[in-house]
Amino acid sequence: MAPNNSHSTPLLGERDIEENNSNVVQTNFFKPSKKSICILISLILAATLLVSFIYFSNNGGNTPIADQNNDDTPLCASLEKTTMVANKIVPPGVSEGVSAKSNAPLLMGVPSCIWTNKMLGWQRTSFHFQAPKNWINGPVLYKGYYHLFYQYNPKGAIWGNIVWGHAISKDLINWQHLPIAMDADQWYDINGVWTGSATILPDGQLVMLYTGSTNQSVQVQNLAFPADPNDPFLTNWVKYSGNPVLVPPPGIDDMDFRDPTTAWVTSEGKWRITIGSKINRTGLALVYDTLDFKNYELKSDVLHAVPGTGMWECVDFYPVSENHQNGLDTSENGPGVKHVMKVSLDDTRFDKYAIGTYNDANGTWIPDDYTIDVGIGLRYDYGIFYASKTFYDQEKQRRILWGWVKETDSEVADIFKGWASLMDIPRTIVLDRETGSNLVQWPVEEVEQLRKDEKVFKDVLVKPGSVVLLDISSATQLDIEAEFEIDNETLSRVEASDAPYSCSASGGAVLRGALGPFGLSVLSSKDHSEQTPVYFYITKATDGTFSTHFCSDQSRSSLANDVTKDIYGSTVPVLKGEKRTMRILVDHSIIESFAQRGRTCITSRVYPTKAIYEDAALFLFNNATNANIKASLKIWQMSSAQLHF
Repeated sequence: MAPNNSHSTPLLGERDIEENNSNVVQTNFFKPSKKSICILISLILAATLLVSFIYFSNNGGNTPIADQNNDDTPLCASLEKTTMVANKIVPPGVSEGVSAKSNAPLLMGVPSCIWTNKMLGWQRTSFHFQAPKNWINGPVLYKGYYHLFYQYNPKGAIWGNIVWGHAISKDLINWQHLPIAMDADQWYDINGVWTGSATILPDGQLVMLYTGSTNQSVQVQNLAFPADPNDPFLTNWVKYSGNPVLVPPPGIDDMDFRDPTTAWVTSEGKWRITIGSKINRTGLALVYDTLDFKNYELKSDVLHAVPGTGMWECVDFYPVSENHQNGLDTSENGPGVKHVMKVSLDDTRFDKYAIGTYNDANGTWIPDDYTIDVGIGLRYDYGIFYASKTFYDQEKQRRILWGWVKETDSEVADIFKGWASLMDIPRTIVLDRETGSNLVQWPVEEVEQLRKDEKVFKDVLVKPGSVVLLDISSATQLDIEAEFEIDNETLSRVEASDAPYSCSASGGAVLRGALGPFGLSVLSSKDHSEQTPVYFYITKATDGTFSTHFCSDQSRSSLANDVTKDIYGSTVPVLKGEKRTMRILVDHSIIESFAQRGRTCITSRVYPTKAIYEDAALFLFNNATNANIKASLKIWQMSSAQLHF
């Protein structure tokens, strides 16, 4: 199918909105009287009480402010009729050492007055997992059902009051929400039921280890069992009467001991787990052996440690095969098996991993390449993606990765919406057998059941500095597969340079080079004032080698001023004979992008004000100065998943 429109002017030129600077000269000074000071203090106190009333009413589960307004009424304008906006909202629990995993308020917490209920309503996704409302963050397959246990605040759209939400699915896409699995109702978890992991025993029984924050904010590990092991829904849970089963060992701070992994079997027949921690600035993973999940032996060696990386959260440790594409059970070891170690870095909120060799005898692991050790080198995802966890799907013999995706707007806007954060589309994860040095991630095949209304664009020529509007019915819920070709003659004649390039420091898709950027502009307004380009940028070094960068540019994704507009990305290996390929899942305010079958992945959150509903469009673009690009695409509209609350 041929595209319906093209332009010769570059899609991504200089910014078309100028910022005006005003010089304000203060000429009058006065000495305030006692009366004026009293009046001022009274007004501040009154405003504070009103803000607190509205905030805590909403935090307690009442109707979000956004739902109380007409679609096109600016929400902060509506709020200003009754009160002032708070300068800052501090997430509950942070002062107690809680790892909030939430976005800090932007612009002193004041939302942009551009927002309307219609805009905020558009942001809720249609085929990604979200809690019915409020704030979210150990998946497992049990008796035919996928279970997702997630950190959830039932009382508000910000961090705090953390319990375990629970949902089940037969296909990882359509979900049924169940009652809260575990409440913060014991002294050892009264300040939060935090991250945990499920382990399925050889007889089919299931045990759950999780971190609790005690009444004194000490992080401890606790044990729980299904109340009825025959219940496939795992509706009710029983906490072990001897909890906590583990407390911080000597030398470990009370607030640096969390997130136990799924257990695996050692050569001695014991169960082994690892728990994230740190000593000073050295991130590390402690190792414990157990026979019954109630009594534990701390190993003398740590699994691994890396100086300068800070606290390790949500440690994950699992085997991958060097010889085939199936996933492996967590206890698998031996010839042809590598082990992946992943940590969530509390300081940077990045999930980083490395591939290496596990020594069962002493419970240690070493990376294949120390220059890309854990916390230093590779990331699962170069965008918004954190606190991830894998599990082994024993029925389909695959390992599946879940990641938590935060909001990048303000917390005040989240309160307006009444919800915050979501999970990515679950991904299969395997060792890249072509390179042997990285993992590849790909959306689970079940998401393809939502595809409909396929459109094919074959060999579309995109000349330097041009843009092509793609004729599709809607651009809000899409699954896009695209491949791009540059002829070898163009590559050979391009002048080489050793000048460095990085997505985040490049200035985004407006920076034009001989061989890029080129790709797709998603969630774009027709006038391009809002757009999110996902693109390749190729560089040629003086030794004749080429590097391909895969980037996602949020710098012009929204006209709002209270959202993060970063540029994400990294290099992606492109082997000899391979075309440059990308897959993009667009689901309202989340964009998941995969290059070269998932060697490099980027998850973005975007909050457009114009490029929504029928006003969103999809463009091909080529902002290179010296290369024609030939693109072929398959684009599917995506149906909404079923989410039963």
